[in-house]
Amino acid sequence: MNREGKIGIFDSGIGGVTVLREIIKVLPKENYLYYSDSKNNPYGDKTDRKIKQICDKIVKHLLEENCKIIVIACNTASNKAVQYLRGKYPEIPFVAIEPAYKMVYDYAYDKPTLVMATRGTMESEKFNLLLKKYDNHQTYLLPCVGLADRIEKGSQKEIENYLEKYIMTYQGIIENVVLGCTHYPLIQKEIEKILGKVQFFNGAPNLAKHLKHILQKSHGLNEGEGKIDFEDSQNLLEKRERFFEILGMVED
Repeated sequence: MNREGKIGIFDSGIGGVTVLREIIKVLPKENYLYYSDSKNNPYGDKTDRKIKQICDKIVKHLLEENCKIIVIACNTASNKAVQYLRGKYPEIPFVAIEPAYKMVYDYAYDKPTLVMATRGTMESEKFNLLLKKYDNHQTYLLPCVGLADRIEKGSQKEIENYLEKYIMTYQGIIENVVLGCTHYPLIQKEIEKILGKVQFFNGAPNLAKHLKHILQKSHGLNEGEGKIDFEDSQNLLEKRERFFEILGMVED
């Protein structure tokens, strides 16, 4: 593995920046290329075949940009396309985000849990296998149709109105919240305003640790100064600006 190669990360928008933040904590010296596919956002309303075609095109581009490993920072794409991509590109390691429901089983099994995710994730075979295996029998499922789109647009009022409409009913009941979409960690404060102090679970920290393990095992860790590049499929300046703002960085 080329040590100086980039870690490619893609999502249907900028939600995957929440994954990148966790990765940077454990791999600060790596070179990154983040690809925001705003042109095809959202993925959740597309067929499995279309999602695979979209992801395949992105992966080809990331490989052309010298990516040594690829992170799928979108739950829908992970559920629908990762097996296909691993089969087509066996020489490239893929690391895919997953809903963090097992973490509830490991750390807070006896507490009432709300799973917030897109409808596509809720209906996926992967998630339902997780739910069946680790069900704490105190779990409420909430398909958050349209929430990721509102977060992507950055419309604070729309986000607050949405949460008041759909999660107010869980106030005083829920102690755990599984964030099953990479956009949702961006609105943890807004969720807590309604539900009160809850424990959040998302798959990004474990993904970051797993990614580091893969790079260590393959002797692929970069030892130089890391750089972060950003691309958007529509070349939207506002996406770039928001990306670096969320990361808390000034673009080079």
